[in-house]
Amino acid sequence: MKNAVSNTQLILFFLLVNFSFGCSNNQSATPDKKATTTTATTPNQPEQRKDLDTAAYNRILKELANGDTTGKWPAKAPYPLPGAVLPFHRIVAFYGNLYSKRMGILGEIPKEEMLKKLQGEVAKWQAADKSLPVIPALHYVAVTAQGAPGKDRMYRARMPFKQIDTILNWAKEINALVFLDIQVGHSTVKNEVPQLEPYLKMPNVNLGIDPEFSMKGGEVPGSKIGTYNADDVNNAIDFLADIVRKNNLPPKILIVHRFTEGMIRGYDKIKKVPEVQIVMDMDGWGDKTLKKSSYILYIHNNPVEFAGFKLFYKNDIRKDPNGMYTPEEVLKFTPKPIYIQYQ
Repeated sequence: MKNAVSNTQLILFFLLVNFSFGCSNNQSATPDKKATTTTATTPNQPEQRKDLDTAAYNRILKELANGDTTGKWPAKAPYPLPGAVLPFHRIVAFYGNLYSKRMGILGEIPKEEMLKKLQGEVAKWQAADKSLPVIPALHYVAVTAQGAPGKDRMYRARMPFKQIDTILNWAKEINALVFLDIQVGHSTVKNEVPQLEPYLKMPNVNLGIDPEFSMKGGEVPGSKIGTYNADDVNNAIDFLADIVRKNNLPPKILIVHRFTEGMIRGYDKIKKVPEVQIVMDMDGWGDKTLKKSSYILYIHNNPVEFAGFKLFYKNDIRKDPNGMYTPEEVLKFTPKPIYIQYQ
């Protein structure tokens, strides 16, 4: 197990070195002064419950624990507010950025082809597990880490709001959720998340935060793997919970990426609140043995609330054309991931 961790970190370090930062040629990219959200409407959401079905909630959590005997799963958390997406649905998301073909499938191929491919993946997951409805999502990197400091020397670029509007309109076409992801560079979660408030007020828009590019020691993003502590994650939770309360919204979903021990420090101090549903997403790439080892170490052994798993169309099959996990194989994991992301 020790060797698996070491190899995983090494492989993922090379991913960082070759990442090329999706907006490296767009250092001056800045958001519009005001979000132009009037052109984007909110897609229909899974039917909201007037009262949370706690019996169904408990039953699904037990099923997701997949026979775990350690007592870690189901993870302990309060019941969510009514209207919660999780665990009543599984989410299958495409990840990327519209400035880069190298950051993920979302920006790599033309829109129509991408949406059709996403719907195909949703259908595969639905066939693999008919017990949970599967819904699509677009996971858009709205703040990208940079290899150069930029004018404010924060080593990150905020995407124009018009791009987020585009993602919202695409999501509407297939009734998908939206996740806005941030890579803070030398900035902080506390500074970056409020910039997205106009969108996070929308019922279908959720948040992702990526410690990989949080460079607390002042390093250049990509030169080493970054880190968040519990306070960073809790800052995002507090902000989302406040938005939910003020706007009478269903719970927000927070995706936290992770593939090493050091990426999340103090996981057991992360807040659990009814307004926010937390998914710890195993974000590493490599062969099946490495990915499963990382999942056990950093997701199963460090329970927070819900589990996620990321699949890479290219990097997972570098050494083996059959190296990418199938839905049926992933559903054998303990716990079963409720959020699936493709890059």
